[in-house]
Amino acid sequence: MSAPDFLVHGPEDTVGVVVVETVKAGTALSGLDMEAGRTLHIDALADIPLGHKIALKDLAEGDTVLKYGHDIGKAVAAVKAGDHVHVHNMKTKRW
Repeated sequence: MSAPDFLVHGPEDTVGVVVVETVKAGTALSGLDMEAGRTLHIDALADIPLGHKIALKDLAEGDTVLKYGHDIGKAVAAVKAGDHVHVHNMKTKRW
């Protein structure tokens, strides 16, 4: 396998973290599940900058977002698998 485009901690994660320079919409990506050592595949639906999140599955408004095995917030809008997940569609649960 070549270097991954995104990383996830394990199968419970709903987002991965992009680890390459800006991903362009329509790009086929490969990721690494660090817990299981398995390769994941997803097509990017949007441009996603380095360090930002990509949805690994469809999320409904109100769904919990899991990154590296941790609850990092909730979806505040519906998100499709392959979409960019950031402040426009995810918020912390603290406020």
